[in-house]
Amino acid sequence: PALPHFADFTEMMRALGYPRLISLENFHTPNFMLVSEVLLWLVKRYEPQSDIPGDVDTEQDRVFFIKAVAQFMVTKAHIKLNTKKLYQADGYAVKELLKVTSVLYGAMNTQGAERAELLQEDSTKFKFDLGSKTADLKAARQLASEITSKGAVLYDLLGKELELREARTESIARPLEINEAEKVMKIAINSVLEEVQKTKDMLNNVALDEANLEAKIEKRKLELERSQKRLQTLQSVRPAFMDEYEKIEEQLQKQYSAYLEKFRNLTYMEQLLDDHRRTEQEMFE
Repeated sequence: PALPHFADFTEMMRALGYPRLISLENFHTPNFMLVSEVLLWLVKRYEPQSDIPGDVDTEQDRVFFIKAVAQFMVTKAHIKLNTKKLYQADGYAVKELLKVTSVLYGAMNTQGAERAELLQEDSTKFKFDLGSKTADLKAARQLASEITSKGAVLYDLLGKELELREARTESIARPLEINEAEKVMKIAINSVLEEVQKTKDMLNNVALDEANLEAKIEKRKLELERSQKRLQTLQSVRPAFMDEYEKIEEQLQKQYSAYLEKFRNLTYMEQLLDDHRRTEQEMFE
């Protein structure tokens, strides 16, 4: 059934720049090596930095390769491929490959037409600074990546809708058991009451702690007031020995003055004695 599309497939692959020639005889029998090579080449055309492994030696490697390529095409290009037909690697696989090549071929023709239109217009009219658009380009790429990933997730969820719809319909159609519902509601009410009681206990503990702190603060305030009053009393009372201390201090000042006078006289007499000895020594010599 895929053979009537074979001419279109070969023509598109040639236009896209595939390095090898593909003939009809290549798909008369299953040819998984060629299919895997074409798939890997198409993936590289979409994203040169893709990390899909090209190992297809064992059956497990082939299954993993087909699944990885299908997941890549759904995520990056929104193209849903039939993995079973791709694994057959015969004429049916050409129809699946044609889905990818058609998109690439259409994009190439669109870019060529846009490029021709731009060449016909004045080139100076479209000059702009790409450096100022770098942040916008990064943001656009990030948004595009998020859109594709979320689209893939949404696609998977919609794929499960059939099963979920049956389960949902069955649950809705199931008759409601009053006893079971009452039991569940009682459990929920008890749980809420326990949470309320825990909250009340916490509030009571907070109030008790607050009362204890206020009592401690009041006690500290009273101690501070007593200490301040005691300090003021000590500062206002004159010690009993203060009069005697002042008299002794006055006598000490007098004795110190007499000491200074005698010390100056002694120093002066020593200087005179030294001068007299020096004079005698000179006369002797």
